[in-house]
Amino acid sequence: MTTAQHSIVCTGLTFSWPDGSPVFTGLDFTAGTGRTALIGDNGSGKSTLLKLIAGLLTPTGGHITLAGELAYLPQELPLQLHRTVDDLLGIAGVRAALRAIEGGDADEAHFAAVGDAWDVEERARATLDRLGLPHVELDRPVSTLSGGESMLVGLAGKLLSEPTVLLLDEPTNNLDLSARRNLYRAVAEFSGALLLVSHDRELLDQVDQIAELREGRVRMYGGDFSMYEEAVAGETDVAERALRTAQADLRKQKRELIEAQIKIDRRTSNGRKAQLAGGIPKIVAGGLKRKAEVSAGKLRGSHETEIAEAEAARADAELALRDETVIRLDLPHTRVPNGRTVLEVENLAHAYLPAPVTFEVRGPERIALTGGNGAGKTTLMRLLTGTIEPEGGTFRYNVPGVHYLPQRLEILDDEASALDNVRRYAPELSDHDARTRLAALGFRNNRAQRRSGVRNTRAEQEVRTLSGGERLRVALAAVLSAEPAPQLLMLDEPTNNLDMTSVRQLEQALLSYEGALIVVSHDLPFLRAIGIDRWLRLERGEEPGLTSSVEEP
Repeated sequence: MTTAQHSIVCTGLTFSWPDGSPVFTGLDFTAGTGRTALIGDNGSGKSTLLKLIAGLLTPTGGHITLAGELAYLPQELPLQLHRTVDDLLGIAGVRAALRAIEGGDADEAHFAAVGDAWDVEERARATLDRLGLPHVELDRPVSTLSGGESMLVGLAGKLLSEPTVLLLDEPTNNLDLSARRNLYRAVAEFSGALLLVSHDRELLDQVDQIAELREGRVRMYGGDFSMYEEAVAGETDVAERALRTAQADLRKQKRELIEAQIKIDRRTSNGRKAQLAGGIPKIVAGGLKRKAEVSAGKLRGSHETEIAEAEAARADAELALRDETVIRLDLPHTRVPNGRTVLEVENLAHAYLPAPVTFEVRGPERIALTGGNGAGKTTLMRLLTGTIEPEGGTFRYNVPGVHYLPQRLEILDDEASALDNVRRYAPELSDHDARTRLAALGFRNNRAQRRSGVRNTRAEQEVRTLSGGERLRVALAAVLSAEPAPQLLMLDEPTNNLDMTSVRQLEQALLSYEGALIVVSHDLPFLRAIGIDRWLRLERGEEPGLTSSVEEP
């Protein structure tokens, strides 16, 4: 098979959910040999498109053509804890047949099961080793694997099938830094058509092209994510200039209409005065009046046409401009003085920690808590928030406001509105102030709604109907509105499953925050963007425990 044959082609693709909600209407999309990243806001249909290509969903119109053997790795693996690693790899049946043949059983069914895969164990071992899993044995129960290890074993199984078309949906979620780098290498080495959905900046900077899914259409950009950002910045600059020009032209056309109307009114007034003074015969005055009315009508019509064209040009310019929310917060009550001891932790112990933990947080320090999968990062956060009880040691807060945003945002009431969730944390806040807090975190009307006078309804929506990025911003609005204001904020994997727009908005919000910060994350570009001061690393192994460094791991 030549490389040109490795491809995905979607033509006129249409899909709606059973309740009739449309996702795509006449979507055209092509991805050939090489690495293509599919990006777009939460809810734009990225995962749905992958499932359609993988055949897990059936389009209601159009068709999909695949050239090559396809493998698909979803965000969440459907794991059954009683399975073993070889089962997850998809080779358990072949291994069982090999054992039977080696034991002297010459049943033809065993030879049929093996086929040409006599070296499957060696290839499986080599693939696991290449993905950084030399310690994972083929007979190991899946229940003993971490979430990150399970994801890598799932990827190893897909690679073992030697696909020429590979679909990956958020493959770096739950992977530690070491595992991510092993996955990056596997992606770089794949030689077929690779289509991936991710918000991982380092992974996105390894692709050959970006496919942006926006408003039900795909637009292609050559190059990696950094090149895409440069292209979008250029487009935005052009769109902003076009909008300013269109707005200026509209103002000019409206001004000229007013000036023309003043001239017409002045002429009419002068003609009436002349007639009253007896200077113009009645029949002549009538002719002049009719002529003036025709002339005035033409003039008004001309200006109104130009105004309509100018308004259409402005509308087109607004559509070309990306309506992305920029977040800037004024949070003076979260400020922590330099040098003030915010948190003291001494010999904090628990069975799920690799060793007792000792550290302190001083001033508006920004700390990244990192470590391998299963090292105990979330356990430490849950200990510090009182969710679980320590088995030894102590910790003490020296600031009044401390808040924690867990991975799944369990602090939110999904059945309540965004507004009501903010009020749960700040019951004394007025309706206007609560809306203002939400608006500061992006809960505003879009341009079309503002023009039509629609009231901000996003704040009244039930949280369960919001996207992942919107739910995170509601949680931030709630905890940042609480009294006393949080002077220590703790976040656990806040960028998981967020689109790139939401990640940028979260970065902007945290840059405005003036208190101390502890963040559990493996997302290095995100951690760099929010200005981490110190890196704490939890590790198991030969030297278990917590290490501190000002250098990035």
